[in-house]
Amino acid sequence: MRRVPEGDDRERLTCTDCGFILYENPKIVVGSVATASDGRVLLCRRAIPPRKGFWTLPAGYLELDETTEEGAVREAWEEARATLALDGVLAVYSIARIHQVQIIYRARLVSPEIAPGPESEAVGLFAWDEIPWNELAFPTVHWALRHWREVADQAEWRARGNPAESPRGARPGGL
Repeated sequence: MRRVPEGDDRERLTCTDCGFILYENPKIVVGSVATASDGRVLLCRRAIPPRKGFWTLPAGYLELDETTEEGAVREAWEEARATLALDGVLAVYSIARIHQVQIIYRARLVSPEIAPGPESEAVGLFAWDEIPWNELAFPTVHWALRHWREVADQAEWRARGNPAESPRGARPGGL
């Protein structure tokens, strides 16, 4: 049953027999803006819903017993058979209405070999003017790419959050 537990401020699923409280928390998504040595950006064409057939960054849900760094590296391997070196956190996006926190790293491809993984129809390396902007899957992909572009030549940068015009998130779909 849903009720507000004593000392809490919101309804939670609570067992009427034993008092167990189920705390529902946001999902953590990890990913990267990964670049080749020539500056081209790695994108994956989604083979699964949501937004099947659209391009995205290699990203996905963090697993239990995994750091955010390990998750970002794993997602790049699973989706693009890409081996990465992470340079640091590029952005953290809070998308409250779809219950996600997205942590996006700036990364470099360790080797030029990439290939579609089981969740990707295709993968590609894109120069800035070749990015298929109208075919990007989610607003957070736009945000991360634009922030990456702003700091691409900087050895140090500040991680970015949600754009000011979107304090509560983006259109449906998330990353």
